[in-house]
Amino acid sequence: MASSTAPTSNTTVTWAGAHHQNHKLFSSFSLPLYLGFPSKRISVRKPNSRRGNAIHCAALQSHPVLHYPTQPSHRKEFSSSDDFPENQKTQPPQWNFLQKAAAFALDMAETALVSRERQHPLPKTADPSVQIAGNFAPVPEQPVRHSLPVSGTIPDCINGVYLRNGANPLFEPVAGHHFFDGDGMVHAVTLNDGSASYSCRFTETQRLVQEQKLGRPVFPKAIGELHGHSGIARLLLFYARGLFGLVDHNHGTGVANAGLVYFNKRLLAMSEDDLPYQVRIKPSGDLETVGRYDFDEQLRSTMIAHPKVDPVSGDLFALSYDVVQKPYLKYFRFSPEGQKSPDVEIPIGGPTMMHDFAITENYVVIPDQQVVFKLQEMITGGSPVIYDKNKKSRFGILSKNAQTAEDIIWVESPNTFCFHLWNAWEEPETDEVVVIGSCMTPADSIFNECEEKLQSVLSEIRLNLKTGESTRRPIVPASEQVNLEAGMVNRSRLGRKTQFAYLAIAEPWPKVSGFAKVDLSTGEVHKYQYGDQRYGGEPYFVHRDPTSEREDDGYILAFVHDEKTWKSELHIVNAMNLQLEATVKLPSRVPYGFHGTFVNLQDLGNQA
Repeated sequence: MASSTAPTSNTTVTWAGAHHQNHKLFSSFSLPLYLGFPSKRISVRKPNSRRGNAIHCAALQSHPVLHYPTQPSHRKEFSSSDDFPENQKTQPPQWNFLQKAAAFALDMAETALVSRERQHPLPKTADPSVQIAGNFAPVPEQPVRHSLPVSGTIPDCINGVYLRNGANPLFEPVAGHHFFDGDGMVHAVTLNDGSASYSCRFTETQRLVQEQKLGRPVFPKAIGELHGHSGIARLLLFYARGLFGLVDHNHGTGVANAGLVYFNKRLLAMSEDDLPYQVRIKPSGDLETVGRYDFDEQLRSTMIAHPKVDPVSGDLFALSYDVVQKPYLKYFRFSPEGQKSPDVEIPIGGPTMMHDFAITENYVVIPDQQVVFKLQEMITGGSPVIYDKNKKSRFGILSKNAQTAEDIIWVESPNTFCFHLWNAWEEPETDEVVVIGSCMTPADSIFNECEEKLQSVLSEIRLNLKTGESTRRPIVPASEQVNLEAGMVNRSRLGRKTQFAYLAIAEPWPKVSGFAKVDLSTGEVHKYQYGDQRYGGEPYFVHRDPTSEREDDGYILAFVHDEKTWKSELHIVNAMNLQLEATVKLPSRVPYGFHGTFVNLQDLGNQA
């Protein structure tokens, strides 16, 4: 095993932290609400807050204040006071008398619900003081900052925009909150001819726009709030508000905070609870939300946040799952021009967590695993996301061009739960499909509190299409075993046999202390460590030349945050030798987040 550590730097750059502005939360009908969506920037909002060590508020008019991370003194970098939502000219909602009365009654009911919830401690998986502490805390939007300081030399072949999605709640939580619940924010670093610029913007989902207008969160949080009887009550309150026209839940409730993909001349931000949102990259390097994207009215269901683009055909493959009604799972694909295939209904026994899947040259590989949705668990006071020990984990192998699921081959893989699958390929000589994924135990530990230490083991799973049998083995030797989560292979070889995977070292969980380059056949591990009290996220591979014979001929891009200086950087690392090529000093903090993509200059110029 070899290891590299990122060199530290004493270069001083200005840090811009989260901007917090106290404001009154007016009643639903008596006083004006904040209605205008800011034309330039959205700042992180705290409804009428007071500080403390935990969640103390007793009513909606006194929202909780979390301990945001202690920061070095800094200069705030906002262009003018007019940039803040508080200073936008707004108009109150045009509600009739019945709507005003309903709003008042529903707000009173929610106040009572919140007051009751705060009489009981929250589990760590729903406690905002845990879930969005430190550099998991949100930041405000930042306009483009050009000519950023660069140490080293940005490789000539890297010209385009590196983008990374993440959860960034606009409002501080009223009650329970899981990190996955935050509003989507995209961070963008434009690299061109050795120079760099940075911006970050919220993805303006229907959910975020409506909450911004109301001045507080009203959409239920899927993981942090929807558990037990209080979760049922929140759902009833939300749909009652919809019934009276106080909110609109018919045009999506998702947060678009997880995945990013560039396809058919569009950058799409995704979470699996909604349609994707199109985000346009401006010539300046800034970002703007175009809107919810349904592929010209072809997509009428949600789409998971990890669609796959075949590097040869250019087709995009995706899944959609439903937690309430059949069909619980559908498969579909899009041509490079954006033409959608008919839905293929996949037969599964019930609503199942389906965060990711894989493709090979000829097949899609669909995991049907033991983390499932059982809404009835809320009636008995539990979480609707549970580990079903009686269910058998399996993988479905289906032809990419299938019109129905009649020929799907199911292969059991006992006690396997992979939150992410990094690649898959076919080995015809053994009649096997090989799947590379990180197997997580306990399987539901991300969603439900447990005492057992989480492990995420990089594994090779072999599925025999003739015998219906499977094998699974850890790729990395036990002596070098570490949690490996969030990463990728060279995507120009996705669905074909690959030698290397680049994966985040999720130690100490849930932070990422570096990334590993793993040889998938030998288990050899080379590590790039970020350094003392420096953490990052998903490593993103950008190839130097897509026609290169060397699979690792490229560079790794990764955001890195220093918890001592409270400054963030973009590291550009040579993927062949794991040597640092360049560091871009960023003008403001970049929170830990989720998944990214890279859009080259040619694609930037061809955006729809």
